[in-house]
Formats: sequence, structure tokens, C-alpha cells
Amino acid sequence: MRGFLPFLQGAGIGFVALCVVMVWMSAPLVLLALSPALVVWLWYTRPGRQALAIAASGLSTIPQRLGGTSVIVVGIGGVVAVLVALLSMAAGFEATLKESGSDDTAIVLRAGADAEVSSGLERADVTLIAQAPGVARDAREAPLASPEIVVIANIPMRSSGTDANVVVRGVGPGVWGVRTQVKLVSGRRFQPGLRELVVGHAALRRFSGIEPGAEIRLNNQSWRIVGSFASGDAHDSELWGDAETVATAYRRNGFQSVTLRLDGAQGLERMRAALGGDPRLKVEVETTREYYNKQSEQLTRVIRVLGTGVAIIMAIGAVFGAINTLYAAIAARAREIATLRALGFTGAPVVAAVLLESMLLALAGGALGAAIAYVLFNGYTVSTLGGNFSQVVFQFQGTPMLLLKGLQWALGIGFLGGLLPALRAARLPITVALRES
Repeated sequence: MRGFLPFLQGAGIGFVALCVVMVWMSAPLVLLALSPALVVWLWYTRPGRQALAIAASGLSTIPQRLGGTSVIVVGIGGVVAVLVALLSMAAGFEATLKESGSDDTAIVLRAGADAEVSSGLERADVTLIAQAPGVARDAREAPLASPEIVVIANIPMRSSGTDANVVVRGVGPGVWGVRTQVKLVSGRRFQPGLRELVVGHAALRRFSGIEPGAEIRLNNQSWRIVGSFASGDAHDSELWGDAETVATAYRRNGFQSVTLRLDGAQGLERMRAALGGDPRLKVEVETTREYYNKQSEQLTRVIRVLGTGVAIIMAIGAVFGAINTLYAAIAARAREIATLRALGFTGAPVVAAVLLESMLLALAGGALGAAIAYVLFNGYTVSTLGGNFSQVVFQFQGTPMLLLKGLQWALGIGFLGGLLPALRAARLPITVALRES
């Protein structure tokens, strides 16, 4: 029974600590709202000033225990660096795909298709879609629509020379009026009816043999690169050519999607009503923003889960490292703490002082890890498979919110790592501490 009660007590303390950390990780503003009260307690109450004095004394001994202290700082810094790097990767991929869409353009796919590669539209369907109400028209009253076909080509990467999947998108002549964010950077546009391509500038940087003026082989046919374009989104990773020519080269009878510019705020609803009420069509209509958001969700979720899982495993090691280091520090300062207790210092200031020291060291480690992740990875360009099973080139985005997320993790680890040593320091009997020292 004697051994069972301490076990229950320890389990209760652990449960409360985990609850505090969970609240901190899920809703940090709840605990941050209490920070003014903590500052007032530290500066204007006797126990608070005692806690500051003990913490200052502990921090002054860091040069004498630099090795142990480095375990805390470096361990937590590693956790934060990995977490921020992986979350920056997810944020960059998500932002690149989301920027590919807008609320004033729509994409039409076959009903049930979740991506362009799994969709198929007959030529008659494309004609009906382009003439539907809600589609914007140009000065000549032609619908601003681009019937498109997506094929995958193997192009060597500059970094390794190995082949990677790259989207070759056949687009209609109206694409320049539909995707107005696409700007020609060099060369000229492809000519309809000819085997010519323009290449996105992100693909141009990432893959070799596709410079303007070069020729590549697609389906055993020679195609000339005549220019490059920039769009600031996922289309920068693609090669564009005339849809009819691409369809002929790959023996396709139809298209896979139609992208259209909407006519005003009600254009999408008018188009949905018209196409949904036409018994000849079985299609789904959504804005391109909705479509690309869906395309980004699965991979970004996987990256975030992976990043969080790796960070949790590393955090467990960092917590135990902090516990061992602080236990050793407290053992070395047992006589000092016992003397303070004998002079009238209560247990609360001791607990607060050890936690304060632990969390300050954790904050230093978190800042170090966040800085390393930001310097090394912010703006770093990589490519990965997107929704069309092709390479999407994007940049890591180390946003301020992600850096704050890393610091949030660091403080949570510091709290867990310092709690047990803090309680031990406060509970150690004065006579025992003096005798052990």
C-alpha cells in the first residue's frame, strides 16, 4: 500500500502535466492569458521574488555544467529544427497548389473523377461546356475556355540526371485569357497545330534538356521548346503545348478537363445549374481554388503527420535528457537549496525556479532550432509528386507562425522536462539534502 500511494501520486502529477501541455499545444492563448498574472507574482510577491533569486542562482552556474546544459539546448533545438523544416515543406507545397486556383475560374471534370488524370470528356461534351451560361467571353464573344489534356513525360533532373515525371499539358487557344496570371518570360508562345512547347520557369530550373531552343522526344516525336513562362503556382512545373497537337501525338480522342473564366460572381452557380440539368452531361464543376485545395490536402496531411510523429519521438528523448540534466543540477545544488529552505524559502518558489530555468533553456534551444530551420530551408526548392503523379516544384515556406509553433513545442518540452526535478527539489527534506551534500 505504501508503494501504491506514491505511484498514484506520480501518475496524477504526470496526468496533470500532460493536460497542461495538451492545452498549451492546442490553445496556447489560454495559458498566455495567464502570463501577466505570472509576471505580477514573480515581481510583486515574496515567493515570486524568491523564485527569481533561485532561478538566477541556477542560471549563473551554467558555465560550470555546460555539458549537461548543452544536452537540453541541443536536444530541444533538434526537435524544433526537424518540426519546423517538415511543416515548412507542407506549407510550401500547400501554398503552391492553392495559388494555382482562383475563385473567378472553374474546372470541369467527369463526374466521379478526383484529378485530371482520372477524368475524360468527349469533344461534344467540351463544346456544350464552353457554351454554358456563366462562362465569360472575350471581345469577339468567344467563350474563355481551355479544353485540356494532361500527359506525363520522363525528363531528367538537373541534380541527379535521373528521370522524373513532368506534366505536359495540352491547352486550348483561350488559355491565355483564362489563366491571366501566366506571363511569357522568354521566347514566344507555341503555335497551334505545331509540335511546340513552352516550359514553366520552375521546371526549367529543376530539369535539364528543356531550355528554349532545345528539342525533346515525346511519344517518339520531336517537340521544340519555343519559350518559357512564369505563373507563380504549380503550373510553373509544367510544359504547355497545343491541346489538339498533344491529343493527336498521344492518340487521344477527347480531353480530360475544361478550365473556364467565370462571368461574374454568379457565374459558377449558373454554370452548375445549366450543366447539372443537361442529361447529356455527367460532369462536376468547381472553382479552381477548390480543386487545387483538394489536391494539396492529402500530401500536406501526410507531411504534417510525419513531421509531428518524428518530433514527438525526438521530444520524448529531449524530455528525458532535460530530466536527467536537471536532476544532476539539483543534486549538485542540494546544499544550496536546503540552506534556502532553512532560511524560510517555501517549496513553491523552488518549483517555480526550476521550471523557469528549464523553460528558459528550452526557449534558447527552440530559438536555435527555429533559426537553423529558417536559414537552411526557407525558400529551399524541391519537387515532389502531386495529384497528377508528376513532379511539382515548390519552395519551403518558414512562416512566422511555424517558427512560433516550434517555440511552443520547445516550451512544452521544457515544462515536462523540468517538472519532476522541480518537485523533487521542493520535497527533499532539509536534513537529507544537507547530509547528501
